[in-house]
Amino acid sequence: MSSNTQQTTATNYDGGFDDITHAMASPAFRQNPYALFEQMRREHPVYRSSQGAWYLTRYADVDTTLRNPHMSRDRERIARWQAQLGLTPEDNSLQQPLSQSMLTTDPPNHTRLRQLVNKAFTARRVEALRPRIETIVDELLDAAVAAGPSMDLMAALAKPLPVMVICELLGVPETDHQRIAEWSREFIDQASYVPTRESLQRYAPVVRAFEDYLRELIRCRSAQPRDDLITALITMQHCGDRLTEDELLGTCFLLLLAGHETTVNLIGNGMLALLRHPDQIRRLQDDSSLISSTIEELLRYDSPFQMTMCFAVGKVEIGGQTVHDGDVLFPILGAANRDPAQFLDPDRLDIARADNRHLSFANGPHFCLGAPLARLEGKIAIGRLVRRLPDLRLDTDIVQWRPNPRLRGLVSLPVVY
Repeated sequence: MSSNTQQTTATNYDGGFDDITHAMASPAFRQNPYALFEQMRREHPVYRSSQGAWYLTRYADVDTTLRNPHMSRDRERIARWQAQLGLTPEDNSLQQPLSQSMLTTDPPNHTRLRQLVNKAFTARRVEALRPRIETIVDELLDAAVAAGPSMDLMAALAKPLPVMVICELLGVPETDHQRIAEWSREFIDQASYVPTRESLQRYAPVVRAFEDYLRELIRCRSAQPRDDLITALITMQHCGDRLTEDELLGTCFLLLLAGHETTVNLIGNGMLALLRHPDQIRRLQDDSSLISSTIEELLRYDSPFQMTMCFAVGKVEIGGQTVHDGDVLFPILGAANRDPAQFLDPDRLDIARADNRHLSFANGPHFCLGAPLARLEGKIAIGRLVRRLPDLRLDTDIVQWRPNPRLRGLVSLPVVY
C-alpha cells in the first residue's frame, strides 16, 4: 500500500499543551508534532509551562535566543536545574561523558574546545570522505536490491551508512560498528528531554559501557597513533593548548552520537517526505542539480533535531515576556522551521525553495559541528537512491516514530520498488 497524503500539515491540536511534557509523549504528537507547534505559535509563542520551562516556537525568537550571549549551556547551570527537578549529583554523574564536551560549555571555554576540534575535523577531511561514502551507499543499495523487491529503508540504508562513516572517520574498528550503533540508539531512545532519575538510570549501563570503550580506544590511539580523527584530536594543539582526556572523551562521545543519529534521521525523514510527495521526488529525478536545495528543504520540513536547550543569564526579554536568570528555555527548531513569518507556505514541501535559512543545525556558537558531513551523506544517499530506484514507493500508511521528542526519527520505513 502507499500514501501520498500530507501527514504533517498543521491543524489544531486536540490534546492541548497545558502539560507539554505529557503532550510530547503522546502518539498524536509523535505522528505530527507540527500541529501542536502551530497552535503554540498562534496562541502562546513564548510559553511558560507548569514546570517553569519556557518554550519558543517563532523563528525570530528561536534564532535570537540561539545567538544571544546571555544564554548559557554551562554544565553548572544544568546541574542546578536538575537539582530543582530532584536529581542528585550521583544522578548527574550518569551524564559524565557529555559533561566535558562543547555541548555543555560556554565561551570562552567553548571557543577553545571548538577551535581545537575544528583543527582536526576540517572541511578537507570531510570532503575526502566523499568517495568512501559513495562506495558504502552503492554497496548497501546493491545488497538491498538483490534481496528486493521490498526493504526497510531505515535498516537497509539510513541506519548503517552514518554509523559506518563516523566510525571509520574516528577510527573505531569495523568489528565494533554495530555495538556503537546499538549503544547510540539505546541512549537516544531512553533519554528524556526533561530528565528524571528513572530515565537516567535506564541508560546508565549504556553510558558506562560507552565511556569505558572510548577511554580504552583513546588509550590505544595514544600508544599507537593512526590516520584517524581520534589520533588527530589527541595530537592536535592550538596555541600550545590541547584537549584533556575528559574533553577527548566528551568530544568523541558527542561526535559519535550527533554525527550519526542526526544523519540517520535526515535520510529517513527526508525520504518519507519525498515519498509522500511524488511530484517532488519526480522533480528531483528529472533534475539532479536540485539535490543541494532538496537536502536543505528536507532538513527544514521535518528536522532531525527538533529542540535544543539553554539557560538565561540575567533577566532577558523574549517576545514580550521576561525570562529570569537561571530559567530553562527550549527553543523548538522544528517549530521555527514552519513559521509562516519566515517561510512562505511553510507546510508545503518545495525542494527548490530559495533563501532557506532553516535552523535545523541550530545557530550561533553551538551551530552543529557535523553539519557539513550530514549534508554530504544526505546528498549522496538520497541522490543515489532516487536515481537507482525510480519506482520507489511507500509500503505503509502509518509509520512508527522513535520516542525521544528532541530527536525526530523513524523506527522503520517499509518501501517497495
